[in-house]
Amino acid sequence: MPVETRDNEYYKYKQCLIIRNDVKMSCGKKCAQLAHAAVGAYEHADKTVKKLWYAEGMKKVVLKVDSLQALYLIETNADMAGFSTSLICDAGHTEVEPGTVTALGIGPAKSEELDKITGKLQLL
Repeated sequence: MPVETRDNEYYKYKQCLIIRNDVKMSCGKKCAQLAHAAVGAYEHADKTVKKLWYAEGMKKVVLKVDSLQALYLIETNADMAGFSTSLICDAGHTEVEPGTVTALGIGPAKSEELDKITGKLQLL
């Protein structure tokens, strides 16, 4: 049975996608970076969790951080908690310098567990 999350929606699982707000990127570029993060984190997630998340409609939450250091801290905390993560470094063909870290995907995983790491971040 689904549990009520802090945003009053009934989802037990979600995926968090986090973008660096301090890097100048167009809206389309941000979307592409977040899509890379979503796919990468999904590929490394637990098979059972992926099935449960899919059955619930694949909830995603898009968040932002204001620095590379903040993104690294969240990645470290997510890794230590055992979540699948995907840190995205851009190839540099269009808008940003090669190797620029742009986004992070976490999960899917249990919403209440992800909230312990990402719950204080602002929505994009």
